[in-house]
Amino acid sequence: MFDFDKHLTDLGNQTVLCIGDLMLDEFVYGDVTRISPEAPTPVIAVKRSEIMVGGAGNVARNLVSLGSRCILIGLIGEDSAGGELIRHVAGYPRVDFLPVKDALRPTTRKTRFVSEHHSAHLLRADWEVTSQADNASEAALIERVTKALPNCGAVVLSDYGKGVLTPNVIRAVVAAAIAAKKPVVVDPKGRDYSKYKGATVVTPNRQELAEATGVSWNTNDSIVASANALRLNNGIGAVLVTRSEDGMTLVTDGTPIHVPAYPVRVRDVSGAGDTVVAVLSAMLAMNADFESAMRAANAAAAVVVGKRGTATLTVAELRSRILPAASLAPEEKIVFDWALLDEHLGDWRKQGLRIGFTNGCFDLLHPGHVKLLAAARASCDRLVVGLNGDASVTRLKGEGRPVQNVQSRAEVLAALAAVDLVVVFDEDTPKNLIAQIKPTILVKGSDYKREDVVGHDIVEALGGSVVLIDLVPGQSTTSIVQRSAALKNK
Repeated sequence: MFDFDKHLTDLGNQTVLCIGDLMLDEFVYGDVTRISPEAPTPVIAVKRSEIMVGGAGNVARNLVSLGSRCILIGLIGEDSAGGELIRHVAGYPRVDFLPVKDALRPTTRKTRFVSEHHSAHLLRADWEVTSQADNASEAALIERVTKALPNCGAVVLSDYGKGVLTPNVIRAVVAAAIAAKKPVVVDPKGRDYSKYKGATVVTPNRQELAEATGVSWNTNDSIVASANALRLNNGIGAVLVTRSEDGMTLVTDGTPIHVPAYPVRVRDVSGAGDTVVAVLSAMLAMNADFESAMRAANAAAAVVVGKRGTATLTVAELRSRILPAASLAPEEKIVFDWALLDEHLGDWRKQGLRIGFTNGCFDLLHPGHVKLLAAARASCDRLVVGLNGDASVTRLKGEGRPVQNVQSRAEVLAALAAVDLVVVFDEDTPKNLIAQIKPTILVKGSDYKREDVVGHDIVEALGGSVVLIDLVPGQSTTSIVQRSAALKNK
């Protein structure tokens, strides 16, 4: 099984060669409140605009946002749009851009007008020529790919049907990649998939699969049958079908695999296919198996469709989507350096959240601890747990304690949903920590009296209160340790 927690950080060590159709994408955002008196069309009051590199360039954007390197090869015109595209790509320091210029064709440019209030695309204007690249451009593209192949771990063919990926170019790139033992990921276009023969994996969506096979059924079985026929008839290693709200289906020579889509509020699907091939190729470059690469791509797609415009994602966003919350808790919830506290507390205070605090050694977590923490969290909006450091525990509990070191104890606490932050302190009491946090609610067990709770004076002076939680009878770390020692000595 692929270890996502271990390997996702390795995305920064991967290089992917991407060749395909380059575009200059502009998004014009504004409000639509009236209809033009000149014609029955909406009038957009423009508020802002964004320009970015699209098509194969968006694959590159996604790769570098993940920390990977990208060698980007495509065709541009000798025009102002081409110059602007070059300037934008130069803003991505991990992209090696190797464009081929053709003075006889314009750089593909697309402008989308978007109503911000309704999150709707109103109109798209295209400037493009879709005829196939001429012989000279083909030769130049192939030469650049051949020279770049030794420096990459995977290849992406980003086919938008704009004339760059001619049959000659595709055949040459795939053959060279196979000889170099590099996986080839294809974002396909058109009905004829025979041109992608030898590719490692192609990624049609449902509509593209239906157009290529003539079968539009949407059941798992029909999609598997269509994808498998596409794979076998065209000499392709695997077919990954992206199915929007129904997730993804992977068909290889093994058992088909279906993964559901992540529940997400979809804001914009523009460029999601580019994100899928970017993540898929980077994963394959690090020798991930097909299923693991698909699951990572599925998680990545869920992130970007939740954003507006042609979006990208970071490794942190990918990890937070694909990994369970408990595995992320240590890096997100544990604080050793008190100077970092304000990063958490500042945001909570801005939101007007009530901050609760409790503390303890929490050496061997037991049901009594869990009940205390759950009740503490119920009394506030965010719960901070002060955790005694190892030396502090030894002074309080004696030699042989703690049973677990502070990192282990902190990670167990951080994995609990009731705990929002774990802060380690080395003093015998948390008074200084309480003074820094200034919680609204101070929580301890009912074996304490209010006036005996350390920090009660600080909290009450700030208008806060002390909450005492009933304990679970017979539950304590000391008794567990004593029982374990007695059993050992029998």
